[in-house]
Amino acid sequence: MKKLLIAAAFYAGFATIAAQTATPNDKDQKTWYHKDYATTKVYGVNTENAYKFLESKGLKPKTVVVGVLDSGVEVDHPGLAKNMWKNPNEVPNNGKDDDGNGYVDDIFGWNFLGGKNADIDVDNMEVTRVVKKYQSVFEGSDSVKNKENQAKMPEEFAMYMKSKEIFTKKSQEAKQNVQLYTMIKNAIPDMVKLLGDKTLTKQNLSTIKPSTQQEAMAMQVLAQVSNDPQVVGKSAAEVKTYMDAQMKEALDYFTPQAEKGYNLDFDPRKEIVGDNYDDYSEKNYGNNHYEGPDAKHGTHVAGIIAGLPNGSEPQYGVASRVAKIMTVRAVPDGDERDKDVANAIRYAVDNGAKILNMSFGKPVSPGKNVVWDAFKYAESKGVLLVKAAGNENEDIAEHQYFPTNYKSTTDEKPFVNNMIVVGSNTNDANALKSSFSNYNKKMVDVFAPGSEIYSTVPDGKYEYLQGTSMASPVVAGASAVLLAYMPNLKPEQIIESLVNTTNASTNNGFENLSRSAGVIDVAKAAEYAYKNFYKAEVPKKSTKKPVKKTKVK
Repeated sequence: MKKLLIAAAFYAGFATIAAQTATPNDKDQKTWYHKDYATTKVYGVNTENAYKFLESKGLKPKTVVVGVLDSGVEVDHPGLAKNMWKNPNEVPNNGKDDDGNGYVDDIFGWNFLGGKNADIDVDNMEVTRVVKKYQSVFEGSDSVKNKENQAKMPEEFAMYMKSKEIFTKKSQEAKQNVQLYTMIKNAIPDMVKLLGDKTLTKQNLSTIKPSTQQEAMAMQVLAQVSNDPQVVGKSAAEVKTYMDAQMKEALDYFTPQAEKGYNLDFDPRKEIVGDNYDDYSEKNYGNNHYEGPDAKHGTHVAGIIAGLPNGSEPQYGVASRVAKIMTVRAVPDGDERDKDVANAIRYAVDNGAKILNMSFGKPVSPGKNVVWDAFKYAESKGVLLVKAAGNENEDIAEHQYFPTNYKSTTDEKPFVNNMIVVGSNTNDANALKSSFSNYNKKMVDVFAPGSEIYSTVPDGKYEYLQGTSMASPVVAGASAVLLAYMPNLKPEQIIESLVNTTNASTNNGFENLSRSAGVIDVAKAAEYAYKNFYKAEVPKKSTKKPVKKTKVK
């Protein structure tokens, strides 16, 4: 699911309603995730020192293609255009499949969420699809038949019951949140009126006496907002601008969920894509609309990996000097479908990507075996998979977050050796774990910066977003740096290098949240990989026979 991390409900506090935050406009904050912990005590990933170390060894980088399996990417964004992968065997816009890979005009990648005339924007949640599919099978009008089906299909029945529970809870929450944020939005004029010519401070609020119930509610919201340092001391007009933006973000997030995501009768797949969704063997569908209807999430992810400084914008990706981005659109506003994920993995692998970033996930996975087969395929081709741990603040051993590299949470080891799972950290050493990040000492490998990350978004713009969706591409970028300078590295060696060299922390039990107990450090990982795994390439001997010189008599 493409998460934008709207805050917990208004009742829990109003410190951050949306993932997008109005962080101070300074270069230091925009690039904090590159910092060196040893010198700054900020848990960045030490990007610059990694390059310095690798170059000090005389190593020359080779370009690494990173597949971004996401919502789409704005391929002509000024901060990304020069670092977009281009299919060398495809002639642009000639309507032909020049390279014979089954995809016409796939210049920058492919879109598995489109058809001949349209593209999917909002799709429903996987739990909705499961409930829709199995409701009549397990809870139909014939109770005897229901019990027979439950006995014959125990795995499907367990998935159905889990999905039904989540569906019931989340659909109700989505509707309640729409009502809540609509109510707050409607109260904004009263907030402006109550503040008048005063600025937003607790002291000023204490002098304001509401005269109606509606004004009392507006005061309650203002009291919550006054805890947010971003708007403290702001004028009524500035508070209005801030609140308008926050409510739009919240309603843009929850309204599609309430109206479509958890709607049993909503299914855009058949009409738009036109494939037989139950046929997992199908792979040649979609189009080359790389951006799709909403590429914010994917464009932000791409910038974290390989964004380039653009004009006055200082943002740059961890692997901006060595990586090219291949975009594979497979994640809608809603839950990704297993068929699309499997095909996206295979497409990226077959077209030369050596690292795949997967900033998505969901609680149930009907086609998990098809996705797992794709994982094994990527493993056989030496491709690294980088996966976000998820944003529910849950232990993923207790609340599975698919796709996962553990077929069972009780397994001692993952069933593939080419996947690294990433949690999110902040730039505050005393509250290092991002409040939303999932965790587990066995199933999460490392943490990386994911709170308030500044990166590219559509229309040539930049924004702060947060989530394990942002932490994962930090690790994908770090991996690309290692692989670019040491092309012989295998995925499991990259993972070992990152896991064994983290900057550890014991604050608030952080050491128990992942198997590495810390935040990645690219420079340390580079040194570790160089010392333990690097092998210099031996120049290939020429197969040409030397030309015999004719003696002149």
